[in-house]
Amino acid sequence: MPAVPNLPPLPADTPEGEAALKLLLTRYSVSAKHLREPGPSDEAIWAMAMAALRAPDHEKRIPFRFVVARGEGLERLAALFVDYGRRHGKEGPDLEREREKAMQAPVVIAVIARINPGDEVVPVHEQWTTVGGAIANAVNALHFMGFGAKMVAGARAGDPQIVAAHCRRGETLVGWIAAGTMDGPPKARGEIDPGGILAPF
Repeated sequence: MPAVPNLPPLPADTPEGEAALKLLLTRYSVSAKHLREPGPSDEAIWAMAMAALRAPDHEKRIPFRFVVARGEGLERLAALFVDYGRRHGKEGPDLEREREKAMQAPVVIAVIARINPGDEVVPVHEQWTTVGGAIANAVNALHFMGFGAKMVAGARAGDPQIVAAHCRRGETLVGWIAAGTMDGPPKARGEIDPGGILAPF
């Protein structure tokens, strides 16, 4: 596990909170090629969704949902990726790599946004903020349960046929969370000085 950054003194004696914060500060994205079985169980996915629902959400719009692929679901996702590759001129080993991209992690969770541009109370940017918060809470929850995870997107998330396989009318495919057991410690990206994102008003 990566080294835990030094924490400043916390405002109160909160050992549970300090332990949770230290664990959070060891989270890094883990590439799908380093994720193995076992993947998150149904119970773990449920807990992940509960954590996602704790994201800041003005008026409780819940502008997101998840679609979970494992087993046969991964086979269907792989077929979509292979078809995507074929339509973009790939063949042979390149097509096999498209399949591998879908099959590397034992569980792949599509993140679907349900943004309502006509909402007169909650503007679009706030709805998207909730989606991002839900993703962050989801990957953090997976980390807390001992799994590696990474949010991935790219051109495939915008492909009309792949989108149609995931989304209902008016929805957006944001991307996928790849999740599973890490085959080794995650690669730390080094400490980033918070001073670069903090300023007085």
